Amino acid sequence: MSRITHHSHRRRDATADIVTREAHELSRVNSIRYLGIYIESAPSFKCSLVAAKRSFYRSFNAIFGKVGRIASNEVIIRLIKTKSFPVLYYGLEACPLPKSQYNSIDYVINSSFRKVFDTKSQEVIDVCLGMFNCLPAQQDIALRKGKFLRKFNATDNLLCGACADNAVKEIASLSSVGS
Repeated sequence: MSRITHHSHRRRDATADIVTREAHELSRVNSIRYLGIYIESAPSFKCSLVAAKRSFYRSFNAIFGKVGRIASNEVIIRLIKTKSFPVLYYGLEACPLPKSQYNSIDYVINSSFRKVFDTKSQEVIDVCLGMFNCLPAQQDIALRKGKFLRKFNATDNLLCGACADNAVKEIASLSSVGS
């Protein structure tokens, strides 16, 4: 007599396609785009930054290609901060990010500054980032997340209000990151 253990039963269910009541099959995918954010298939909630970084580089190259040789560095950085950074940071207030993804965002920003200032020196890039008030990704996103959560916590929406306690806790934990 063969026995099916709970573990193998869960594993089989985890890889099977989902069938709706109407008998439509929903296939499993590696990622899905929802409200402009790419969510990866993983054991826990995980966002993909591949499309955001690609869009940032597209935006940066469009700006730099048009004005890179004729505009001042100040104008270029202002354009990048107002046009390209929002593309990169879009929706990250709602995404839990591991340190490696923050580092990945910092790398993208550093590489754009390297091109603008025509340098390979990280020391020069760090000075330039400071001069133009560009925070490291982890701090910048923590500030954005804090602002998002404060607005979320202040809403009159009942559904959002049900989650407000968690938002308050996260605001408190973010206060220590931003300082």
